[in-house]
Amino acid sequence: MVSTEYERRIAARFAGLDQDGNGYIDREDFSAAAKALLTEFAVPARSATGQALYAGAEAFWQGMAGIADRDGDQRITRQEFVTGAVKRLRDNPGRFAEIARPFLHAALAVADTDADGRITVPDAARVLRALRVPAGPAETAAAALDTDGDGRIDERDVVPAFARYFTVPEQA
Repeated sequence: MVSTEYERRIAARFAGLDQDGNGYIDREDFSAAAKALLTEFAVPARSATGQALYAGAEAFWQGMAGIADRDGDQRITRQEFVTGAVKRLRDNPGRFAEIARPFLHAALAVADTDADGRITVPDAARVLRALRVPAGPAETAAAALDTDGDGRIDERDVVPAFARYFTVPEQA
């Protein structure tokens, strides 16, 4: 895939992180994502699970800012995101996985209603919808995460898939 096509796809991913749609990603977008998940699953923000999610969101923001906020203004523009993803993450999707892992781990804990370390496919779709993914694509993506077909998803399924989505070119 040509670099410009890859950049176009990465730019489309930007909208998923720009929770408030203001044209840049900042700390508030990560906080908004955490709040949306806590609201969706009726988990109190002051609970240990809620606090872990906010801490994970902050860690994710800090990692993204470190990679992409080239001018240090605490906002990541679409161009900074594309440049950061292309230059720093394309050849190292594992780095993106490590940046996202604390947030993803905590998000799974929020959605893990029976505390067994795994969530159902419908709950994975709820997570995605809470993060502003439209219903159809959310359900499709959630089902694709269930690689063994048992109806349950865990961190081993989510983290690499998330990293691939943001860093690896899709096949045409």
